[in-house]
This record gives sequence, structure tokens and C-alpha cells, in this order.
Amino acid sequence: MKKQLSKILLVASAFAASQSMAQTPAQPLAWSERAANTVMRNWTDSFTSEGRSKAQWSYDQGVILKGMEGLWYRTGKGEYYKYIDKSVNFFVNDDGTIKTYKLEDYNIDNVLNGRLLLTMFRVTDRAKFYKAASTLREQLNTQPRTNEGGFWHKKRYPSQMWLDGLYMGEPFYAEYAYLFKQDSAFNDIAKQFILMERHARDSKTGLLYHGWDESKEQQWADKTTGVSPNFWGRAMGWYGMALVDALEYFPANHPKRDTLINILKRYAVAVQKVQDAKTGLWWDILDKPNVKPNYFEASASCMFVYTFAKAVRLGYLPASYLTVAQKGYDGIIKQFVKADDNGGMTLDGTVGVSGLGGTPYRDGSFDYYMKEKIVVNDPKGLGAFLLASNEIELAAMPKIGKGKTVTLDSYFNAETKKDGAGFLRSYHYKWEEMKNEGFSIWGYAFKATGANINTLYEAPTADNLKKSDVYIIVDPDTKDESPNPNYMDEKSAQSIYDWVKNGGVLVMMMNDSINTEFKHFNTLSEKFGIHFNQDIRNRVTGTQYEMGAQLIPANDAIFKTAKKIYLKEICTIALKAPAKAHYTDKGDVLMAVAKVGKGTVFAVDDPWLYNEYTDGKRLPADFDNYKAAKDLTNWLLQQVPAKK
Repeated sequence: MKKQLSKILLVASAFAASQSMAQTPAQPLAWSERAANTVMRNWTDSFTSEGRSKAQWSYDQGVILKGMEGLWYRTGKGEYYKYIDKSVNFFVNDDGTIKTYKLEDYNIDNVLNGRLLLTMFRVTDRAKFYKAASTLREQLNTQPRTNEGGFWHKKRYPSQMWLDGLYMGEPFYAEYAYLFKQDSAFNDIAKQFILMERHARDSKTGLLYHGWDESKEQQWADKTTGVSPNFWGRAMGWYGMALVDALEYFPANHPKRDTLINILKRYAVAVQKVQDAKTGLWWDILDKPNVKPNYFEASASCMFVYTFAKAVRLGYLPASYLTVAQKGYDGIIKQFVKADDNGGMTLDGTVGVSGLGGTPYRDGSFDYYMKEKIVVNDPKGLGAFLLASNEIELAAMPKIGKGKTVTLDSYFNAETKKDGAGFLRSYHYKWEEMKNEGFSIWGYAFKATGANINTLYEAPTADNLKKSDVYIIVDPDTKDESPNPNYMDEKSAQSIYDWVKNGGVLVMMMNDSINTEFKHFNTLSEKFGIHFNQDIRNRVTGTQYEMGAQLIPANDAIFKTAKKIYLKEICTIALKAPAKAHYTDKGDVLMAVAKVGKGTVFAVDDPWLYNEYTDGKRLPADFDNYKAAKDLTNWLLQQVPAKK
């Protein structure tokens, strides 16, 4: 175990060193942000790609926007969200119909962008995005299938499954099933991966052929197996990304989850074997490195980097694959990437398109793949580069949360509310909640450190707290918020106190005098010398954000990077030993810390780290609530006692 941990730390150090070298004074921006700047410069209003005169609902755009989404969550910069918002809204009408989309085409490529529809629905709660996403879900309901139940790639490509189609359909299918409790759908999602591997995998190399024709009627199809002739790099890249993205939504106890992880492991072994030892890159046709004019291909290399780095982060693959990913990423930067003087970049080496059949007919031969055009700043390449850069830059962050669990209370704060689709959901300061009131940004900050996050829906006890290192209680319910609120009582308070004394880290986040319950909750807080006053200050009128501004003093022990934060309509705090004031303003205590036994308590007078004020969409740029969320995350995890 110690040897494995040492390997992980060495890899993380290598990542950090690599990023430090990449960001010299002459090039201060991360590669991910340079790629995003290029995207926003090249496609300012809507999305057109090569060969199209008008904007069209296209999977190319979906790849880019998923990369932008990851960058938004990792940096808290609102311009990335605003770009997604503008791009998706261009295509979605108020009634939920999608411009240029035709369900009757049964083109599985057109399903990919549904992932952004789900993002927009989760952030805005607007019914039009749910309606649009449900149209794509209906396409999957009626998509033509092989006799075994595999999705045809397109209606005009009968009886064919392509590796590309797994990325186009399955991650959206999995997220939709997760959000709207369609548990039986996961059996069908697993089936698609299993069928693709069963029919397209080569037993000698472990690689998967680009496509499979059940009818064996296509000119490109082997008359015995039905597979296409070659292992195309980007097709394998699509398949790997599809696996790690879909697995993220699979129920932990689903019987096919381990089956998919084992498919991913076989895939990883095969892909690693064909990585070029010198450059770290992958060839357009994976198993023909010495056959001219084969070439290193950028988008496939980015997709493999993304797949490996994310799979390690989520625990699907061993840490050794981080070195594979880093080697690939270093090769991509050296071979394909060039920074420009305007904060952007160029990405060379992406093949524009490669397919099978159609008109003119594509026979899947080596010569065919070599004739397809290589494009500079191809959207699929830039999107894949964004995805890969996000994962590599995320992997470079210190993993101080590794092996630690952060639990969010949903018992004392048990509000529920129907969303824009009519589904009753847990509401107000929840990890999974991407709306303004949610904690999804803060939850991501914890996960970025390697910590696990979960939610406790029951009263705290010694038993259900023992696996938690940090326990966060936010804004306990009043009767106006919940008809039968779960008030703090002496039994729960004592359980929490004992847990803290044994090394737990407790966070208490209150609210102003109108919006939270004080009397019962102080039963807990007073055990640590903290009393929340039922009052209100920092009232803010409209968008006069300076009314809620608080300046952090230099050399603050907790907030090491945040200098100016926003705290709106808050209560104040009264203290007794062992509590000590951490942050005061005009004689009022706004934050406090208490040390009890082996544990630590942090108290603040507002749930101020919710999305509305951390996601970059609302506050002026000089406010640092996102930085404060990361600072507090790191400090809380550092308070957890070392495990013996």
C-alpha cells in the first residue's frame, strides 16, 4: 500500500512539474484556457464546421462544449458557462424543439449534444431544455437496432454499429437515466458496450475495429465476422471516452458495472501497447506504425489521454495509467500545439472525418483513411484537447483529500422542491444541485482534491458518522421550509460532539434571522462555545454587491488566495471557550473556529459558497468566492487527523 501511494505521489509530482514547465512567464495561461479562447474566437455566435454554410446541430459542437463545461467547473470562470449557454440556446426554441434536428433521421450522432441540454436544464431549471433532451431520449427509444438490441449508427446505415456511436449515445443515455430514475435503462446501456466489444474486438491485439455490420452485406464488412478492415484511432478514442463518461452515472451496485470496468481494463491494455514509445502518441491506424503514409493523429491521442486520466481519477484503472496519459499529453503539446500571441493556440494533426460506406463510398481500407484531410483547429480535435487538458490539469492538483470522505447533511436541511420537469428533488445546498442554490461547484472542489463526497439523509449517529472525515450542516429547516422539520436535539448533538472529539471536522453554516432555525440548532453549536445570533446584517439592495463585500486580511490562515468575498444577509456569532473568532468585521464575529479533542469546528454565518456566488455567472470579477471555496476546502481537509 505504501509503495502504491509513493507511486501516486511521484506521478502527481511529475504532473505538477510538467504544468509548471508548460506555464512559463511568456505563456501564463494553461493550455486548456488557450484552447477555450481559440474556440470562443473561432465560433463566436453559433456553430458551423468545415463544408457547412449554416449552423447545424452537430456532435462536433458537443465535444467542444463538454470540454468547456469541465473548464468552467474547474476554474469557476463564468465566461465558459456563458459560452455554453449562448451556444445551446441558439438551437433550442422556447417550445423545446431543436433547430435543424430531425428525429426521423435516427442519426445517433445527433444525441451527443443532449448532454449539454441536461447541463442547461440542471443549471437553469428551464422546461425547454428538459423537453429537448426528452426528444433525444425518445430517439433512443425508437432507434433501429440489430437483432441483439444494438443501436444502428444511422437509419441510412442499416444493421451497423460503429465505435463512434457509443460516445454519441451512451453517456447522454446514462445521465438521463440517472437524473430521471430510469434504472432499467442501465441494462440497455451496458448491452451496447458489451455487444460492441463482442463483435468488434480482435482477439490478438485487443483492439476494436471501427465498425461491425450484422448483415455482412457492406463492401467494407468481412464476410465471416462483419467487421471493418482497420483499427481507426479516433473510433477507439470515442469508445474509451464513452466508457468512462457513462460509468460515472452507473449505480454502484449495478450488476453490469464491473463488466464495463473489465471491458475498460482490456481496452486500456490494448491501447497502451500501441502507444508510440518515443513520442507517446498514437497513430491514425493504430496497428500500422511503420506503414507509410500513416501518421500520428491528434484527436485520438487526446481522447486516449482523457480516457486514461479520468479512469484513474474515478478509480477504474490503476495509477500507472496516469504516466501513460502524461506521456501522451506531453507528446501532443510537443507535436501538435503552438501558442499564439492572443492567448490562443493552434492544434494541428486532426483528421477531419473518417467513416464507412456512404456516398462516395468509403471502403474502410488503409488507403481510404490516409486520403482523408488533416485539419488545423478541427472542432473535434480542439474539443478532445480541452477534455484531455482538463483531466491532466486536474490530475496535477495536490490530492490532499485522497482517502477522505466529506459528508453533507440532508436531514436537518431536508427541503424538497419540484424541478422544471415536475420531479420532486432534494433542494437547497446539495452536492448534485447545479442550480444557483446548489453546492455542485463546492462539491467539485472537494472531488478535485481526491476526496469522496456523500450525503447523510438520516439523523447523525456514532455509527453513520464514523466513515466521515468532514461533516457539513447547512441552514437547518424552519417550518416554513419543511412541514415537519428535523430539529437538532440533544442526542444528535452529543453524537456529533463525540465524533468531533475523536477527530471529526465539523462545518456549521447558518443563515440570517428569517431563513434558518436557531433555537434548536444552538443546542449543537453551543457545545463548542459558538452561539448563532438571530439577527441580520449585510443587507444588499439589488446588484449593489459592494454592500456584501468583506475583505480578507493578509496572511489569513484559512483563505490563502481569496482577498475579497461576498457575504449577503447573514447573522452574527457570539463566542465562549473553546471557540475563537477567525474573521470579524465592525466588532461582529462572522466566522469562528473551535478545537475540541482531536477535532475541529468551523462556523460561518451563511451558506455563502453556493453556486450563485461561486460559479462566475453573477458576481463581479473582483470577488473571490470561488477561490474562497477552494481555500476552505483545502483547510478543512488539512484539519483531518492523519490516519494510523
